[in-house]
Parts: sequence; structure tokens; C-alpha cells
Amino acid sequence: MLIFAASDKGGAGRTVTSANLAYRRALAGDDVCYLDFDFGSPTAGAVFDVADALRSTEDRGLHAYLTGQGSEPARIDVWAATEHEVLRRPPPGCGRLVLMPGDVSGGEFATSDDHLRRCVDLLMRLDYEFELVVVDLSAGRSYAVDMALEATAQPETSAVTARWLVFHRWTRKHVAAAASLVFGRRGIIAGGVARGHHEEELRAAIRFVRAAVPDPDSSLWSQVSPTQSAWMRKTDSDLKHLASALGIGYSQVLGSVPLEPVLQWREQLITDEDVLDSQIANEETWQALSRLAARLTDDKYWEQA
Repeated sequence: MLIFAASDKGGAGRTVTSANLAYRRALAGDDVCYLDFDFGSPTAGAVFDVADALRSTEDRGLHAYLTGQGSEPARIDVWAATEHEVLRRPPPGCGRLVLMPGDVSGGEFATSDDHLRRCVDLLMRLDYEFELVVVDLSAGRSYAVDMALEATAQPETSAVTARWLVFHRWTRKHVAAAASLVFGRRGIIAGGVARGHHEEELRAAIRFVRAAVPDPDSSLWSQVSPTQSAWMRKTDSDLKHLASALGIGYSQVLGSVPLEPVLQWREQLITDEDVLDSQIANEETWQALSRLAARLTDDKYWEQA
């Protein structure tokens, strides 16, 4: 299965959340491959703590491969290459976790026929090899998004299950931008239909993920004044109404990730040890990521509302 991770803007939690989902699926026993298609700013390596390994793959990343400058993109075994001590000791029964990095010196590029052929070939090979392939796309309606829409509209990929996660923060600006990214005149659905996708099938393959969602009942906000608490609850209610009005309400949401102080300071994987041992991360975040990871392949969460 292919999972395309898109976002309305940079800083929406797309990379850190999708990397955590890939990690949790690998822990559960799936073989998972993570592709960094954020051509302008590939940062997935930092989330997986493989910065040193990334430096050794210069000019062998996905940008170089797709533009014909390399014969095969680099593969990084995250369990073996990470500098994260916990990740270097994966539990028995876990699956493979492979990162295919971007190029630090890459950049956005328009899709040519040759680029498209390389992309389709890569996705087909990886879909055969791995249970789950997560493709981290550049923010907004980017060339990377266009390439993904073009590739999944080809006859060769018609039998491959492809799903889309659209990440956004829980603010008015991000809610509106996420809706526009998908449903706008030049959005994902319009772009997909123009490339040959069936509109209803594409709509059914898209779900939203709300990131960094403050919970007014959380202990994080226990010290705010009654006036501030009332304002937070009213704002949260207003955002729910706005999201529903724009077509990205509850039925279209795969899940939400609460505001997590650890992730505000450092983009990283949330491990069981972070929650149970050192207790630097909140259990609510851990549970939310686990639920989201399970729902990626649970068909009942992808049925048309």
C-alpha cells in the first residue's frame, strides 16, 4: 500500500507525524519504506536520526534518481544507521524500516515523461517489496504532489492501493488552507481528475490528520485562568464548525495528534521509552500515533461518509 503524506503548509507536522506512523507500523511487524519526496527541503533523515548516513548519500537521493542523475536511489536501514540508541535495539518481530532520502542539494522540478517513468517504476517495485510505502511530499500544491497524482493515474498502478493523508495544524489558517489544498480549483482532487483519476475514488482515498491539537482539558493548560479556558473551548468549537463547513469535518478525519511539548522542541520519533521510562512525552500522544498507524490500513476508516 502507498501512503502519500501531504500538507497545506510547511510546519504542519507532516514529516514528523508520518515518520512516527511508519515507525509504529514497523514495530508492529510490517516492512516499511519511507520516501522523502520533499525535494526542496528533505528533512526525514533528521527525524529518524540518520544525519551522518545522509551525508554519505549525497547525489544518490531520490531527487538525483528521479531526474536521471543516478541509477538507483540510496537505501538506509534505519535500525542499523540511526544514532538514536533506542532505535538501534529494535524488538524481536519488528519489520524492516528503510529510509530513501532526498538530496540535500535538490530542489523542486516539473515532471517530464522520463521523471514519471522512473517514479512509477520505483513505486511499483517498492509496493511489491514492502507492506507499506510512505511518501512524504513537499508542502502545498507542489511538483511532488503533481508527480504523485500523475504516477498513480497510470495504468500500471491501477491495482495498487494508494491513500492520501493531508496534515494540518489546528488553526483557522491551516484548516482553510488544507481544505483548499484538496478541494480548491487547483487542488489535489481537481489535479487528479485532470490526470485521469476518478473523482469519487480519489475523494474516498483522502483523509485529514489534525496535528498539534491543544486539549483544553489537558494538564498542560491546568494553570490558565477561567477566562482563558473559556476562550480556548470557544475557539476549539469554532474550529470544528469551520472544518465541517469546509468539508474536512469529523467524518473526513483519520485522527488527531495532541499538542506535544517534545515535538515542539525536537522533531523526533516518540518511542515507548519516551513515554514509559523517561516520561518526557505524553501517553496521549503515544496512543494517538498508535491509533493513526492502525487506521492506515483499516478499511472501515476509509469508507465513504
